Amino acid sequence: MSMTRVLGTMLASSMLLAVAGAAWAEEAEALPPASSSSAARPWMNTALSPDTRAELVVKQLTLAEKIQLVHGTGWASLIPGNPIPEGWNYGAGYVPAIARLGIPGIHMDDSAVGVRGAAYLSRYATLLPSTVGAAASFDPQAAFLYGSVIGRELRAQGFNMSIGGGVDITREPRNGRTFEYAGEDPLLAGTMTGNLIRGVQSQHVMGDIKHYAFNDQETGRSYYNAVIGDRAAQESDLLAFRIGIDIGQPAGVMCSYNQVNGVYACENPWLLTRVLRKDIGFKGFVVSDWGGTHSTVASALAGLDMEMPSSLDGKSYFGTPLQQAVEHGQVPMATLDAMDQRILRSMFAAGVVDHPVEPRDVIDPFEGRDDARRIAEQSMVLLRNQRQLLPLDAKSVQSIAIIGAHADVGVLSGGGSAQVDAPGGNAADPHTGGAKWGEAVYFPSSPLRAVRRHAPDAKVTFDPGTDPAAAAALARNSQVVIVFAQQHMLEGMDRPTLALPDGQDALIEAVAAANPHTVVVLETGGPVLMPWADQVAGIVEAWYPGIGGAQALANLLFGDVDFSAKLPVTFPRSDDQLPYPQVTGLTPAVFAAAKTDAQVPTAQFTVNYDKAGAAVGYKWFEQQHLAPLFPFGFGLSYTTYAYSGLNVAADGKSASLTVRNTGKRAGTEIAEVYAVLPSAAGESYKRMVGFTRVTLAPGEAKSVAVALNDLCESIYDTGKHAFVRLPGTYTILAGSSSADTPLKATFRVP
Repeated sequence: MSMTRVLGTMLASSMLLAVAGAAWAEEAEALPPASSSSAARPWMNTALSPDTRAELVVKQLTLAEKIQLVHGTGWASLIPGNPIPEGWNYGAGYVPAIARLGIPGIHMDDSAVGVRGAAYLSRYATLLPSTVGAAASFDPQAAFLYGSVIGRELRAQGFNMSIGGGVDITREPRNGRTFEYAGEDPLLAGTMTGNLIRGVQSQHVMGDIKHYAFNDQETGRSYYNAVIGDRAAQESDLLAFRIGIDIGQPAGVMCSYNQVNGVYACENPWLLTRVLRKDIGFKGFVVSDWGGTHSTVASALAGLDMEMPSSLDGKSYFGTPLQQAVEHGQVPMATLDAMDQRILRSMFAAGVVDHPVEPRDVIDPFEGRDDARRIAEQSMVLLRNQRQLLPLDAKSVQSIAIIGAHADVGVLSGGGSAQVDAPGGNAADPHTGGAKWGEAVYFPSSPLRAVRRHAPDAKVTFDPGTDPAAAAALARNSQVVIVFAQQHMLEGMDRPTLALPDGQDALIEAVAAANPHTVVVLETGGPVLMPWADQVAGIVEAWYPGIGGAQALANLLFGDVDFSAKLPVTFPRSDDQLPYPQVTGLTPAVFAAAKTDAQVPTAQFTVNYDKAGAAVGYKWFEQQHLAPLFPFGFGLSYTTYAYSGLNVAADGKSASLTVRNTGKRAGTEIAEVYAVLPSAAGESYKRMVGFTRVTLAPGEAKSVAVALNDLCESIYDTGKHAFVRLPGTYTILAGSSSADTPLKATFRVP
């Protein structure tokens, strides 16, 4: 949300703490105890369904209260001169309580990778690994843990709704928010995001899924028109939303800024009513992104339930204008009642009424760090390991050079509204106040110190990497070299290329030429180009690894933990292999303005997603007969695996196969299952239809069952508005990546 640019330089103060504390005290006094239940308030009866409880409340609401519930305030309240609403907790969004009925306020905060803006109230928040990194684990349990960390820390800080849950698939890997999303495959992205939402809501905090829909790039996000056909839409981005909603049952869906087929997403009846409500069956409420609402009547009739205002002027379409539209019959009262009902049933379903938040003075930062470290250990991907240089042997290694990317002090984080404040400030550039918009913030998790702890007898030396010749000289005199490379990405700005910035390719090539025992650790928001890949011995994709990132990385490099993660996105060899060699609309002037936070007048433009259609990521590469640098689903381990015995159920809804650990140490393999649909589907690529993790001792073999997703084996019939299975032969493939599927079986649909 672009309003955070306004707040980037604002300081948290004791006045904020006092005001927020007083506001919470007033709201708490006005609300009844959580156990309150009487004939006067039958909606407090927890034996009733969330829908019934919501309907009972709606019948009691005045028109003013109905309007109050469907629009909120946002960051604009912090702008000098703007009123500060009573009860606000200084989060990204707020809807005031209806105290007379015992309905608490809705306190939202940005929380894609951790609670955003905690420093405003002098609070600590855990920075988790980027969600694209967590997706690399292919582990729903890790996703649930991820969400539960966010949920418990939101509750501790007085918030009862998360506005994370990004699931837009990686159509454009240069997208500045790729790190906030969950990869290029609908099944993986939907499964991981859905389980993350489950984790959030397990803490009695409302979850959210966003940005609905086709917000797959940041360039021109407020005005570009995403053009895509119905079938392609349903089998790609919308399928990820469908799976995520089915698993997570989120309280909210956040509609995006952009247009879809000529209509803004937040007033798009095809998206909000036909697809979301009728096709998917979503029961929660739709909330606009900040500044994403463009009308009153059209938005309400299309299916928008709650408006968050413009970031700067606080303009509201769902305040007085909506009340007047209802009074004049332009919006039926029944429509407004349905909007309120969906909001209230989500509050009851998530437990925010029965279990109101109770802000705590202190959270446990060590619990959060340990959870973040565990997730990071399952997120980092080993892409290259020539001559088994890794794992490093702490007993035999005598000297290690650590080079580049501020690895002496910390690890990089992603920016924008996902930016969590670093404890003690930016480790690479200390300054007063919270993080500034666009600043590359490093968290105090030092790889240098972590490596030294693992190899106490080795000489471990750091070089900043700003002079390739000096770095090469250090490398030449070291036994092992670890080069850290970074790619900072943030909301509001796409990268013009996947190439590493700031001359880092030249640095890596110079170091690799000086020492063949060079390992490159990538701290990136997504895929990057690697012209030097064949010149180095090891490559680790660490993503943005979070507050426990350095410890996790050292545990992996020294073999205390085995690598198990696999790529959730394809790594191309060049930008030219992508469907769009250049980001649509990203001119040099637009990129320069984004870097300096300047406003540049731009005209609406079209992004033609029909070019790739549903063939996103590995499907595009297969369709176009392109060989990527590293394929989707690829990742190495310190052990090896063999596959055999694929069997598919006659109905195609499950498969079994045997995985054997053929190496000398224990490990966890991710078995991936793909389907090639009958020729009538008109596709020239396979689709992921299932995956599972299996942990094996050396030499151990296990037969594992894999549920196959019926939607991923189906096509979307635009006439029936439904997914259907085509008659014919389906080929099921299984193996270790999208490019390595040695097992094959078939089943038929009559």
